[in-house]
Amino acid sequence: MSQKAVIFDLDGTLIDSLEDLANSVNQTLREFGFKTHEINAYKYFIGDGVKILLKRAIADTVNEQTIAKLHERFKVIYKKEIDTRTKVYDGIYELFNKLEKQDYQKAILSNKPHNFTLNCMDKFFKDYSFVNISGQKDTIAKKPDAQAALLIANELKKDVKDIYFVGDTKIDMQTAKNAGMIAIGVLWGFRDEKELRENGADFIVSNTNELYNILIS
Repeated sequence: MSQKAVIFDLDGTLIDSLEDLANSVNQTLREFGFKTHEINAYKYFIGDGVKILLKRAIADTVNEQTIAKLHERFKVIYKKEIDTRTKVYDGIYELFNKLEKQDYQKAILSNKPHNFTLNCMDKFFKDYSFVNISGQKDTIAKKPDAQAALLIANELKKDVKDIYFVGDTKIDMQTAKNAGMIAIGVLWGFRDEKELRENGADFIVSNTNELYNILIS
């Protein structure tokens, strides 16, 4: 077994879920009379959980009660649309196949609600083993707080300095730094290299072969 382990973000790192998320939010906004957005705008709304996603989509101009109503409606819509256009990024399955052959320990930490995280993992990655799969839970602080990452580290039975944290946004890089882990930013996701570097990325990768070489080094 490898001396190291890896925690992956989900959206923008393993799966391209942008269109399904954007369409679900836009449908929610239309039903409540709010202005919708182009799909690419959602690259900058996503990453901090659904409620903040919704606040950003409406420019945070309404009260918490309205956000709660939007949130409940979004969950109904997204549950139906969760895998309509979502796809796994190129090279991810090959990466997982190679890591599995080496018994490399893997975990998932997402700010996507926990039930939706489990749904996506079951849909796209049910044939692979993960020590822990965690989405956003009300009882645990969300990324970039280190709490969930450190709980996963305990399950991995690794020192934090031997755990890679792989993601596509500043939230993931900040989570890695807050937890004392090694931050790897991927360029195929929702944000750019500048954001990743400014928020502490130790490595930047543009494809899964580069990522694999770092993980096994």
